[in-house]
Amino acid sequence: MGGVDKGLVLLKGRPMIEHVEERLRPQVGALLINANRNAERYAALGYRVVPDVQDGFLGPLAGMASGLAAATTDYVVSAPCDSPLLVTDLVERLARALLVNDADVAVAHDGERTHPVFLLLRRDLLEDLNAFLESGGRKIDLWFARHRVAMADFSDCPEAFININDADERKSIESRLRETA
Repeated sequence: MGGVDKGLVLLKGRPMIEHVEERLRPQVGALLINANRNAERYAALGYRVVPDVQDGFLGPLAGMASGLAAATTDYVVSAPCDSPLLVTDLVERLARALLVNDADVAVAHDGERTHPVFLLLRRDLLEDLNAFLESGGRKIDLWFARHRVAMADFSDCPEAFININDADERKSIESRLRETA
């Protein structure tokens, strides 16, 4: 979206992050926003903002590491700010997959593909994640390969993982949200 902070892009008159938060907040004890810019704008919306601990905008894994470092719970869930159709049982399904499979990480799978930034992971993975990042690792699938990963089945709702990358996708999602309102 041309370098725009997608979480702050308006969707049905509200910042996109609010649509995600509305669906995620009832599923978690606390909500953290990982943001490396516009922290004051996110904070003004009432969010606790956690920037990347590592310098250099190292990608999603750095955001996850920062979230793990700031968390006070044993598990942390991750979801991107540009997926406003998030399901209201995301955490329940991820937790079930993690527990049933005795896994370290549970990742969403829509029946066709994995969605690696929709995940639940143990906070005690922070040390290993930091070591991976410090060694130059950036690819999420390579970090996953170091751990027991369970796939959580979301084949009944693949639309939950649609993200918004341009104006046409934003308009399409706005139409969907109007239909379900």
